[in-house]
Amino acid sequence: MSTHRFPAGLTLENLTLTHGQRPAVHHVSGRFAPGSLTAVVGPNGAGKTTLLRALAGLHKPESGRITAEGTARIALLPQLAALDRAFPIACCDVVMQGLWPRIGAFRGVSAEDRLRAEHALAAVGLGGFEKRPVGTLSAGQTQRLLFARLLVQDADILLLDEPFNAVDAKTSADLLRLVRDWHGQGRTVIAVLHDLDLVAREFPETLLLARDAIAWGPTAEALSAANRLKARMMAEAWSEEAEHCHRAA
Repeated sequence: MSTHRFPAGLTLENLTLTHGQRPAVHHVSGRFAPGSLTAVVGPNGAGKTTLLRALAGLHKPESGRITAEGTARIALLPQLAALDRAFPIACCDVVMQGLWPRIGAFRGVSAEDRLRAEHALAAVGLGGFEKRPVGTLSAGQTQRLLFARLLVQDADILLLDEPFNAVDAKTSADLLRLVRDWHGQGRTVIAVLHDLDLVAREFPETLLLARDAIAWGPTAEALSAANRLKARMMAEAWSEEAEHCHRAA
């Protein structure tokens, strides 16, 4: 995998995202700077996963726009539950799915492709698991597998949706080291997280989201007691019947 990066960022301009006509993210503007390491936190239903999907190009904005700098490659690590572990597929084949954006889904797999997948599995502690069925893996092993798939994508911007959720402490520590490595290589990393102690310790920047952007900047400032209280109060005031917001740009 490449270690010399051309740093890439993402800019949000008055971004609004909806599910049907129900607002999920309201009029958010800001910038994930090139090479930054940012946590996205907030109450349940705050729009965090919807925002990541939009950044990955999987959720069309209702209004506003997302601008990537240059020709950045963007990769998304979905929540662990998003992987169908009942589907009969081997670990190496899951990892090689990460190569599809560049080689196409129908191109024959080369020896070099398979070697890259094997190296990625070894890098996440799953060396020798190439032929193991996904359904035989533990939750921690499955998350390692998804990180291996992310590794072969060699993306400039990495979007992680609850990457340490429901895994054991050793897996979390190993995967966190990978995140630090990506950041050290100049990649832009954006992670949805719930553990505020982890955020305060490891993530220099934080977006506190409660459909609106409550705060976005240095973590200590974004997670002030006043900002967390405001996010909680906004969450408690939400109505599932709320109409689409028409706030002026």
